[in-house]
Amino acid sequence: MKNVDDLIESAADLAARGLSKGEIADELNVSRETASWLVERGGGDSEAAADRPDRGSPADIHVDWSAIGRDSARLRHVSRALADLLSKHGDEIDLTVGIEKAGAPIATMVGTELETDLCSYAPRKHRWEDGDIEDLGGSFSRNFADIRNRECYVVDDTITSGTTMRETVEAIRERGGEPVACAVMVDKQGVEDVAGVPVYSLVQVISVGSDRE
Repeated sequence: MKNVDDLIESAADLAARGLSKGEIADELNVSRETASWLVERGGGDSEAAADRPDRGSPADIHVDWSAIGRDSARLRHVSRALADLLSKHGDEIDLTVGIEKAGAPIATMVGTELETDLCSYAPRKHRWEDGDIEDLGGSFSRNFADIRNRECYVVDDTITSGTTMRETVEAIRERGGEPVACAVMVDKQGVEDVAGVPVYSLVQVISVGSDRE
């Protein structure tokens, strides 16, 4: 991605392929609000754009880590670094939960490095289009390990607002598991913990703008 115009074009293409705004947010590593703005600017939601003609651009940061994701060796090296951050909690944790979609392959390699079982969680934002996201629910894949009565790590690619990570932590607890620590490649919020669970990141992005002066 070179600029905002590229993002708008990508958002329009993803919308045309039938992805929800929540899925587009996940694909482009931006917030749901930013995804909506990009889709509207790309003409993928002309009615919404007409309703908000003066809507300004959102305050967000796009993270493009495709140079890592498209090469399995690079992804393995980055995953080893994340595993190293989590390893301080000892070797008794035997489960890693990956947040779909992008967090799942990272969690797979982290789990391989730490020799844990693997669980996969699909957040509710993947079903979100418009309206109240709280009315939706996420789900754990039945094709992976169960989390009942188990301590676990939670792995994703990026924290944008922290909402998805919090949702996952709460969903794990509701299912009977106990998150011990979370790890991401990039944290755009500088989050130290989510619902009492420590969060480790390889990179923290801090926005410095006029609104902070």
